[in-house]
Amino acid sequence: MPLIEPGRKAPSFALKDQHGHTHRLVDYVGRSLILYFYPKDNTPGCTQESCDFQSNLRVLTRRNAAVLGVSILDEKSKAKFADKHGLTFPLLADADHVMAERYGVWQKKLRYGRSYMGIVRTTYLIGPDGKVMQRWDRVKVDGHADAVGAALL
Repeated sequence: MPLIEPGRKAPSFALKDQHGHTHRLVDYVGRSLILYFYPKDNTPGCTQESCDFQSNLRVLTRRNAAVLGVSILDEKSKAKFADKHGLTFPLLADADHVMAERYGVWQKKLRYGRSYMGIVRTTYLIGPDGKVMQRWDRVKVDGHADAVGAALL
């Protein structure tokens, strides 16, 4: 499926986090939702991105926004990742990459001449009405959490 364009309704989802709690898009109606897709737990770029969102969490929360990280691997992996790095926001386990496909971030990747499917680092800012306000494609981690926070002003 293609990436979701700004102005379009965000696809619904229901995934469990690192604590086994289910999160749905409808749970966030009335506030902004930062939905960032990252390739894999405990890799350098994914760790930095997640820690940057954690560092900005207080400011983002004051701006009436919630943060959800989404990647492949299971809830147990998410729990270890969150515990290791002090991440207090939900990390959703999309082990079957169903949500990644709905949001268009499950794409063909090429590394060292090898082709495979995986999550392309992408962030969606979803408005209180459930529509995509902004999307960041092929995210470069440095300064990204700050840029997302600035979009909430």
